[in-house]
Amino acid sequence: MTDWSTIEALPRQTLVELFADDPDRLGALSLDVCGIHFDWAKTHLTRDAIAAFEALAKASDLAGKREALFGGAAVNVTEGRAVEHTAERGEGKAESVAIARASHSRMRTLIDAIEAEALGPVRHILHIGIGGSALGPNLLVDALGREEKRYDVAIVSNVDGIALEDVFDRFDPAATLIVIASKTFTTTETILNATSALAWMSEHGVEDPYGRVVALTAAPEKAVEWGVDETRILPFSESVGGRYSLWSTIGFPAALALGWDAFSELLEGAAEMDRHFRLSALHENAPAIAAFADLYYTQVRGAETRAPFAYDERLRLLPSYLQQLEMESNGKGVTVDGKPVGRPTAAITWGGVGTDAQHAVFQLLHQGTHLVPVEFLAVVEPFDTLAEDHHRALLLNAFAQGAALMAGKQADDPARSYSGDRPSSTLLLDVLDARTLGALIAFYEHRVFVNGVLLGINSFDQFGVELGKEMAKAAEKGGGDFDASTNDLIRRAGLD
Repeated sequence: MTDWSTIEALPRQTLVELFADDPDRLGALSLDVCGIHFDWAKTHLTRDAIAAFEALAKASDLAGKREALFGGAAVNVTEGRAVEHTAERGEGKAESVAIARASHSRMRTLIDAIEAEALGPVRHILHIGIGGSALGPNLLVDALGREEKRYDVAIVSNVDGIALEDVFDRFDPAATLIVIASKTFTTTETILNATSALAWMSEHGVEDPYGRVVALTAAPEKAVEWGVDETRILPFSESVGGRYSLWSTIGFPAALALGWDAFSELLEGAAEMDRHFRLSALHENAPAIAAFADLYYTQVRGAETRAPFAYDERLRLLPSYLQQLEMESNGKGVTVDGKPVGRPTAAITWGGVGTDAQHAVFQLLHQGTHLVPVEFLAVVEPFDTLAEDHHRALLLNAFAQGAALMAGKQADDPARSYSGDRPSSTLLLDVLDARTLGALIAFYEHRVFVNGVLLGINSFDQFGVELGKEMAKAAEKGGGDFDASTNDLIRRAGLD
């Protein structure tokens, strides 16, 4: 086990004391990278803490493992796979980058054909996937697709039939393109939803529903078996994990809806963050410093959760996206050697949208008994065309909340007192465009990687999602060895 003793023995000063003791604290704990200003000054990180984490990173061979990641080595040790999402944006093993570029070229050719109405008129895109096959595309389209409405896009992940029927009520089947996204092309919820979507098209007079299907998968042979023509299958590499896949052909609905130039800018923004992460010293490396803060609070201060709040409506889906990225990646209980970790791993990620969240959950953040590191995300340039009062109020609320969490306020009435010394960080984007969003998402990916390396865990498998799905499949077939409570629920719902 890597030695954490130096970090655990760090002095515990308050945030106010830390500012008073270091006049250049802001300069030491802020960075400007890829059009994003990162401010960790209102966390309990110090120069000594960062130096201790740098030593821990050296002992954990972060540099070597980072090179192995970019070099296409099998860093996903439990599955014996490389992890090559960075190759999709041009940063990785040359052979893998070439394969990714060929896949992107194939995707662009199909997009050109669709725009030329080779598949007939298309006004609606029904994208069906789940997990990483839905969260990433949904984030991209929602964040960047508000200005130019090239197509109506609906991304359906839930197997609940209401989700599909809501789309059926809005879309014209004769003008709908169905996109099926599944890495294995065996995902139960996705295949069931896709089958129902094809039935809907048939019932409404579409003569060849399969002719209006595009498949995004790492198992193209399975898509062919299912009935999709090979010319409309967009493969991606098996070495690209689902929650890291929006850069691959899984990003097809975003590339189609937003335009190829936007998708290219997204990739280049991510590649710029890749280069920053790969080449910068750790004390001025944004993903590394963010991970150091994460680890300080989980390992030293006992924080069990962390909460990102997006003070921009376009980033409203980011907290949900980060839930999968962070908790599926680092929600592990054993090391890469299969031994118990022996310390906390990923914090529980939750969050919301400001200013709504201020009137819902900030009571607990300011006066509750839980320590919750908060992350504020805001954008300098407004997107709306209303009076500037709107954007001014939005940003000032974000900044004031961070200040209030740190400073607190004492009152004679304990119920009106704020303890303060509650940490927050702020990510302030110059603009929210495709390039900056690409850099932001890549920042979070590398932050997850650093967390995993310093904890000695594998961030790239996800076996924890399988057991419940296996038991659900067994129940569907009338089998399964369930407890009395589960058997009773199945009976009460009329499913036995």
